[in-house]
Amino acid sequence: MRFISPKTDFAFKKIFGSNRSKQILISFLNAIVYDNHHTIQSLEIIDPYNPGVTQTLKDTYLDVRAVLDNGSTVIIEMQVLNVEAFEKRVIYNLAKAYGNQLDTGEGYRTLKPFIALTITDFVLFKEAKRMINKFRFKEEKDSFNYRDELRLIFLELPKFNKELSELETESDKWIYFLKSAPNLEVIPDSLGEVAEIEAAFNIANRANLSNEELEELHKQEVFIGDRKGEISLAKQEAKEEGKIEEAVKQILRLIRRLLGEISPKVESQIQQLSLAKLDILGEEIFDMKTIADVENWLDSQREREE
Repeated sequence: MRFISPKTDFAFKKIFGSNRSKQILISFLNAIVYDNHHTIQSLEIIDPYNPGVTQTLKDTYLDVRAVLDNGSTVIIEMQVLNVEAFEKRVIYNLAKAYGNQLDTGEGYRTLKPFIALTITDFVLFKEAKRMINKFRFKEEKDSFNYRDELRLIFLELPKFNKELSELETESDKWIYFLKSAPNLEVIPDSLGEVAEIEAAFNIANRANLSNEELEELHKQEVFIGDRKGEISLAKQEAKEEGKIEEAVKQILRLIRRLLGEISPKVESQIQQLSLAKLDILGEEIFDMKTIADVENWLDSQREREE
């Protein structure tokens, strides 16, 4: 068997947000939100599974919404890319969803609590060792709650490093499923012991997907892969630019110390050099006697390029 990755928009909604996913979602939320306690007995999934079309960066995060039997609403979002202002977006989405409960003329007493469960495929809180972090409004000094109307819960997948033999709780098993499903060929016995996780594996089985579903899944995987590649390249380029900037500062400092002040034109030419040429200039500067030697060296480099 081959399983699709639950991290893609298509797979996540198919596994957790379809009409046949109620028991799966109940088990998952009890494990992650309620610390492996069977708090939720029933729920209603809002906005049932709809595959949609991959078009924009927005499709790299996933949404499933459910109303729980205690009246609370849970919004589940899985973010595979660490994009700018992501933390602000999480707060905005939660506040917007909470406020949108009211129609014109309705009183505030009808408002129900909202929980935002955000799953990230990157480390969001570097200062915290825990992979699940939970936030709510608390008084600053005495830490008592200001109503439990809004809660933020984050699950950071990279912080989970347990092997299959080390899984103990249902939350361990669900997180292992999220991370490792596409790398497995069979349903491990320890995971299959949880009926809801076995059902999730069966939904994620590629053999059970139509050609159209496989095509949509492929498009989303390519889309996410391309965005990850772009982010990786941007980080690499930023790192390279940082090295160049530091090298330029060192070269300019060295020239001024050995040969005196330079014109803005020469400084600009040096700033445009590649890191490799800056390294060469840094070695050859000790053989130069005047600023004119620097200018001649820069001219010779420009002629070679032409």
